[in-house]
Amino acid sequence: MPNLFRKKAVAYDNSEFGLKRCLSALDLTLLGVGAIIGTGIFVLTGHAAAVQSGPGVVLSFVVAGVACGFAALSYAELASSVGGCGSAYGYSYAAFGELIAWIIAWDLILEYGVSVAAVANGWSGYLNNALTAMGIGLPDTLVRGPSALAWNEHLGGALQWFGFDPNAPGVKEAGRGGFINLPAAGVILMLMLLLIAGVKESARINAAAVVIKLIAIAIFIGVAVFNVNPDNWSPFLPFGWFSHDGSRPIGVLAGASIVFFAYVGFDAVSTAVEEAYDPQRDVPIGILAALVFCTVIYVIVSALMTGIVPYHALNVPSPASEALLRIGHNTAAGLVATGVVAGLTTVMLVLYYALTRIIVGVSRDGLLPSFFEAVNPRTQTPVRTTVIAGTVMAIMAGFIPLGVLAELVNIGTLAAFVLVCGGVIALRFSHPDMPRPFKTPGGIVLPVLGILSCGSLIAFLPYETHLRFIAWLALGLVIYFGYSVRRSKLAVA
Repeated sequence: MPNLFRKKAVAYDNSEFGLKRCLSALDLTLLGVGAIIGTGIFVLTGHAAAVQSGPGVVLSFVVAGVACGFAALSYAELASSVGGCGSAYGYSYAAFGELIAWIIAWDLILEYGVSVAAVANGWSGYLNNALTAMGIGLPDTLVRGPSALAWNEHLGGALQWFGFDPNAPGVKEAGRGGFINLPAAGVILMLMLLLIAGVKESARINAAAVVIKLIAIAIFIGVAVFNVNPDNWSPFLPFGWFSHDGSRPIGVLAGASIVFFAYVGFDAVSTAVEEAYDPQRDVPIGILAALVFCTVIYVIVSALMTGIVPYHALNVPSPASEALLRIGHNTAAGLVATGVVAGLTTVMLVLYYALTRIIVGVSRDGLLPSFFEAVNPRTQTPVRTTVIAGTVMAIMAGFIPLGVLAELVNIGTLAAFVLVCGGVIALRFSHPDMPRPFKTPGGIVLPVLGILSCGSLIAFLPYETHLRFIAWLALGLVIYFGYSVRRSKLAVA
C-alpha cells in the first residue's frame, strides 16, 4: 500500500529548471494587480449590489478582502520559506503530503482554467459592444456559444445531474444561444502566442494594460465623486448581513462569497517563485502589495458606484459604464469601457500564466506525464503545456456556457486558501526551526482566522456548487489512483 501522505522536503527550492529569473517585486505586484482588477470590479460589483448586498456591497468587499488578507499572509510565509513552482500545491506537498497536494493541484487547475474561459466570455461581450457602437458588430451566432439549455438537450438532460434547472427563471428566455463565441476563443489563442514568446514580454504587456485600466478607474472615480447622491446609500443594508430569499442566500456575507471572485488572482504571484530575481523577498511583497492596493480600489469604486445610481439598477454586465451613462457622462463611460477590455485581458494573461506553471510543477513531481514539464530552450517557456492549456480553454470559451461553472472558481479558490492557512499551522509545529524570511505575525492566530473566514464563505455558496465541486474532485481522485500514485517521483525514489 503506497504512502498517500508522503511529503516533499521543506527546504527552500532554489534549483534551476530552465525558467528565466527576470521578475522584480514591482513586476510581481503588477502581475497581482493585473490578475485581480478585472471581472470583479467591472462585472460582479453591480450584480452583488443589486441582488445580494445593496450599498452594503462595500462591506462585502471588506469581508472578502479580510479573508483574502489572512490567506495572503500565509501565502507570503510559505512562498518565502518553502518556495518552488506550483503555488498552494507545493506548499501542501510539504505540509500535508502527496494526496492533499494533488487535490489542491487539481483544484487550482479548475480554478484558473475556468476563470480564463469565463473572463474571455466577458471580454468578448465588451469588445462586441464597442464594435457595435462603431457599426461593425458581430452577429449573435459568432459571439455566443450554445446555451446551457441547448447543451442540456444535446446531452440528454445530463446537466440536470449537476444542478441545472431548465425551468429556472431566465433560462428559457435566454434561448439556445449561438454557434461559437469567436472573440472569446480568439483572445485566448492570442494570449497563448504571447506567453510562448516569453514571460518578460508578457509582463511588459501586462504592465501596460494595468496602467490603462487604472487610468480608466481613475476616470470613473474622478467623475463619480462629484455626482454622488447620498440618498442612494439608504437603506445601506437592504438585505441585512445574511438571510435567504427562498433558496437563494442574500445579505452582506452572501455578497462576500460572490465578490470573492474579484480577488482571484493574487495567489498567482506565488507561482512565479522560480522566475523572480529574489523570490524570498519579492514574492511576499508582490502578494501583499497587490492585495492591499486592490482592496482599497474596490471599496472606493463600489461606494461610488452605489452612490451615483440606485443599487437595483446595477444588475447589468457593465455596471461601471452603465452608471456613468445614467448620469449623462457618455464619453467617460466609453473610456471606462475601453479600460474594461484592457483589464480583462490582464486577468486572463496572469491566470493563464499561473495555470501553466502549476501544471509544470505537478509534472516535475511525476503526478502528470513528463511531457508537460518540458521548457523550450529558446523561449525558456513551457511551450507544450501553454499550447495544450490554451487550446482546451479556447474550446471551453467558444462553445461552453460557463455561468453554471463560474461559482466553482470561488469554491475552488477558497478550498485552496483553507489548506494554505492550514499548511502554515502544520509547518509551525512540524518544523518550528525552519528558516522563514517572512513570518506571519501573531503566531497561528491569523492562519486560524483565515481557515474560519474562508471556510465560512464556502458555506455561503449555493448547494449546487458544492455538488459540482465534489464531482470534479472525484474525477481527480480517479486520475491520481489510476496514474499518479505509482508514477510519483517520491514513489520511485
